[in-house]
Amino acid sequence: MKTAFKILKEMLVAMLLIVTSAFSQNPIVANVGLNDPHIHIFNDTAYVYASHDKSINNDKFIMENWWVWSSPDLVNWTKRSELSPKDTYIRKDYVNCWATDVAYKNGKYYWYFSEGNKQTGVVVGNSPVGPWKDVLGKPLLNSSLTPTHEYDISIFEENGEHFIIFGVWDYYIAKLHENMISLAETPKKITINNPRGPYNLDGENKKMPTDDKPFVHKYNGKYYLSWGCFYAMADNLYGPYEYKDTIIKEESFAKGYDAPTWPNGFLQGRHGSFFTWHNQWYYAYCDISQTGNRYFRDSFISYLHYKDNGEMATIRVDSLGVANYNANFSIEAEEYFKAEGVSKVENTKGGFSVEFLKKNGYIIFPNIKKLNNKTTIELEVLVNKTAKIELREANSKGKLLATCILPKNDIYAFQKRQFNIKNIEGVKSICLVFKTNDKTPLRLNRFKFKS
Repeated sequence: MKTAFKILKEMLVAMLLIVTSAFSQNPIVANVGLNDPHIHIFNDTAYVYASHDKSINNDKFIMENWWVWSSPDLVNWTKRSELSPKDTYIRKDYVNCWATDVAYKNGKYYWYFSEGNKQTGVVVGNSPVGPWKDVLGKPLLNSSLTPTHEYDISIFEENGEHFIIFGVWDYYIAKLHENMISLAETPKKITINNPRGPYNLDGENKKMPTDDKPFVHKYNGKYYLSWGCFYAMADNLYGPYEYKDTIIKEESFAKGYDAPTWPNGFLQGRHGSFFTWHNQWYYAYCDISQTGNRYFRDSFISYLHYKDNGEMATIRVDSLGVANYNANFSIEAEEYFKAEGVSKVENTKGGFSVEFLKKNGYIIFPNIKKLNNKTTIELEVLVNKTAKIELREANSKGKLLATCILPKNDIYAFQKRQFNIKNIEGVKSICLVFKTNDKTPLRLNRFKFKS
């Protein structure tokens, strides 16, 4: 029988779901326990392969299956598939269905899953959502393979070859065979110099120097090995890696998103993944600020930007999320959903801007809300010659909403320029198109709609 406290708790969570669904996008799917998100793009659709915390009332980790959800826009998510441990070599009900990852090769999808903190299995499907079949009937990584624990895997692909990374405290990497269900080599330990972690903030904890849930991605020729929000960089996939920083800091949090958090603070438990889509980078990760229960986690997505030196900038943790905008506030140019012919650059204000690199380069911002009664757009720009930007609906060839002739900046600093707009209301997708020749560099820092 439910206690009065449990009933009140469920009512509060339900009320929170209604509020966050109407006005925000983080969590990406509220109140369902979607966590350990690994997001991949297949056929121009985002798929999240995730673990699943069973209930808001959990007082320990109870994770009975694995999930696949999909989205066309990172805003609207639909549950597509689930994997039961009974349909794997585990062959029974099981409550430790831990982190997963997926890979695509030769027309098939390979979904790798953690058997708690013990072993790793794999199932195979003909689509990103299955149906799934355990073709091995046994673990791919068994518990005696290395000195670490063989779980919390991630898959890294480069030039058609795939690698599996796994472990806790110490990480191991191995190339996968062409069949994707066996190892092509003996796993090798990854060296990380001067590591830090949620249990090792000062570098003195040699027994727990990092964390579990490693992940590898590549950007601009550099390899990034992360464990939650901590990361290291290397010139070689196998390392050695040099510890750099965390991408979540105290200044990351919007009001109401800094607490409650894990026993070791806000840096703990940020399991997740990095991914790119439409020339934008993102970080997907776990959060408990909205549930208040470390055993019932949500998944968030934040924009990710790289500094000129290759290091990752501090992210923002808030309710708005990504690909989702409010016209009552300034919109940062670098937080676009889709772009062509532009680059993100550090600016003199200490943040990032978009630089248009060629004529007809564009940036798209879908799901802009609160546009009613907006009659002006204000662009914050830096340009050394007269330039033109067109404001269009939906895409670079959509309905023309405004033509913005930008005069040369008198000083080398961002300046605000205002232009009238028409036929704009409700929720819109907006495209900013650069219409000047390639010899006229222009940087856009942010823009704002005004009444």
